[in-house]
Amino acid sequence: MHKQSIKIIASALLLLSTSACTMLDTKVEVVDDFKLNNYLGTWYEIARLDHSFERGLSQVTASYSVEGDKVVVINKGYSEEKSDWQQAEGKAYFIESDNIGRLKVSFFGPFYGAYQIHDLVSDEQGDYLASLVIGPNNEYAWILARNNTLPADIKQRFVSKMEQLGIDQEQLIWVKQN
Repeated sequence: MHKQSIKIIASALLLLSTSACTMLDTKVEVVDDFKLNNYLGTWYEIARLDHSFERGLSQVTASYSVEGDKVVVINKGYSEEKSDWQQAEGKAYFIESDNIGRLKVSFFGPFYGAYQIHDLVSDEQGDYLASLVIGPNNEYAWILARNNTLPADIKQRFVSKMEQLGIDQEQLIWVKQN
């Protein structure tokens, strides 16, 4: 009986320790001269792969700010079906160092998913204009921009990079922005 109790406790501790880990199935190349201050503010979601937590949403934005040691993430989108705005607040932390574009983000308690900034487009001043983000694997991907539209050359650049990662452009949802 004593050995069985120890096994149960050990199993529970293992389960708890792995549940707080960051889900990262596939590391992709990320920006290695990342500047968080240039990323803060509001981004428009231009395209994404389908997933349940954004399904049916249009006019999606993501806003990033700093609060203490964390990056606060507020995702907002309009549900035509519910005729209502949906919003989720999360927190993100750098996985490696703050100049490497790989973070862990959580919207659901202790569960973290990877947020990998695979590519960025900057203006002459170094301000970020567009971003290609890959999640913990290539089943999660987003194209973000500072404006609600994206020039065709940047869109093609990101789509090509996604295809190199095995992401089929036919699976992309081009988000309706007003």
